[in-house]
Amino acid sequence: MLDTPAMARPPLSSSSPSFIESHIFHHGAHESLADWSASVAAMKELPGGMRRDVARAIDLARRFNREVVMPQALALDARIEDDPQHLPWDFIAEANRWGLFTMWLPKMFGGHGWNMLSMYAFVEEVSTQCVGLANVVGVHYLGVATLMATWNLRLARQIFKEVCEGERQGKPCLLSLAITEPGAGTDVEETELVDRARLGTVATPQAGGAYELNGRKVFISNGHVSTWHMVIAYEDRRRPADTMVALAVRTGASGFSFGAQEHKLGQKACVASELVFDRCQVPVQQVALAPRHTARLGRAHREVAQTMIDYVVSSTRAGVGAFATGVARGVFEATRDRVAGMRCQQGRLIEQQWVQTTLADMGRHAAMSRLAYMESAMANCLGGLFALLFTPPLYQLERWLPRGLMRVCSAPLLDSTAFTDWVQRRLLAHYPVAWQNLTSGLGSMAKVACSDLAMQNCGLALSLLGIDGLAHDSGIEKRLRDAKLLQIYEGTNQLNRINHFKCLLRPDEGVHVFVREDAT
Repeated sequence: MLDTPAMARPPLSSSSPSFIESHIFHHGAHESLADWSASVAAMKELPGGMRRDVARAIDLARRFNREVVMPQALALDARIEDDPQHLPWDFIAEANRWGLFTMWLPKMFGGHGWNMLSMYAFVEEVSTQCVGLANVVGVHYLGVATLMATWNLRLARQIFKEVCEGERQGKPCLLSLAITEPGAGTDVEETELVDRARLGTVATPQAGGAYELNGRKVFISNGHVSTWHMVIAYEDRRRPADTMVALAVRTGASGFSFGAQEHKLGQKACVASELVFDRCQVPVQQVALAPRHTARLGRAHREVAQTMIDYVVSSTRAGVGAFATGVARGVFEATRDRVAGMRCQQGRLIEQQWVQTTLADMGRHAAMSRLAYMESAMANCLGGLFALLFTPPLYQLERWLPRGLMRVCSAPLLDSTAFTDWVQRRLLAHYPVAWQNLTSGLGSMAKVACSDLAMQNCGLALSLLGIDGLAHDSGIEKRLRDAKLLQIYEGTNQLNRINHFKCLLRPDEGVHVFVREDAT
């Protein structure tokens, strides 16, 4: 971490920490050192057993690469280039058979219960071969994260039960997040920007707490192949930050249809979809979070909305860092292996010092990239979206109890309205600002650093290989196309630089951010 003035953000310590601070967010900066190094803090505060899951996830990913990803990645990329309407149903079915859509669901919801840190390792490994296919799995957990960030446990149990049944029945059930609109992309991820955005998706309250949904969402990853969509909409487009709602919409619902599939430059295996809502009826049971829920929390709705968004993007921007690290590693390894078989006038190309120094830079970039996203991931485990699952009692229950027994024992609590209210009050209304700043700032830092390093490695690869690197069968040009998108989604790198400054680097809150340069 960069040294910053003491007033840059609230310290992570407190003279009288609450239960939630002590047992979920591991407060005490001089004990945890999380604002200095989350990775160092994790050595003491995170359960030692989590290393086992990380090692298993790496082994699983390497087998999955050998058996599933490598045999089809380049061919699938070429096929979708020729036929942009093609959807990778065969890959999705195979990933479902491997259990990848339930592997990182907690056992209390019927999943396999692997800890979320191990998922970062998994997607990094798969991304060494194809970040598009890695994203098919990763985007499903973006939808999962969005639902969990509302802390609506009754709805989560209902939807995750369907995901688990889809695994058993061989009918994949995926989730997506639908937030981007034709006139509003990056703006929707910050309440300081959303009020200026050109929004078109409106959720009109109906009798009994239901909603009628109208509008369009665009660039929705996994849209056409997902069963459930977590849709972010607004009751009043004039006051979006104060009226944001999160709705779960099922494919096939009346008034919901798919529009166009984007013809993308890279990551072609992960479809980007248009979702169309025309008087789509969303029953009250599928309303994950709305102003009427937050009215009882004693906190402004716009603050709760930003907390929910930060829970999500803090974890998923670290995931983009893992994707990017995989690309940086993959392009380095492919380039190293390719130049090893090439010769120049002076002899073997790989024995030339200028080549060795370039390869050393590429290897260094990949190593630095992993350090950046792992710091962000560790912070999320200590005090972000995953922190509850790393509290010692729950972690041990998730680790040792059979998932069937864990699911049955948890059902009464998860189905209880009172318990969901209790959890939302503590994890949305009382989420410490210090942790929100730390996890969000580190997520943005990782996303920018890793995606930029991935692009640098792709450029260095082409500088070494020249025209040979442009051949499709080299895999180099595909990785370049794939890497570019990493700088754009989950908030553009420009927005993430400002968010990093806002959360961790500005000297005091009197320094305004997101100010338009043309403002008078």
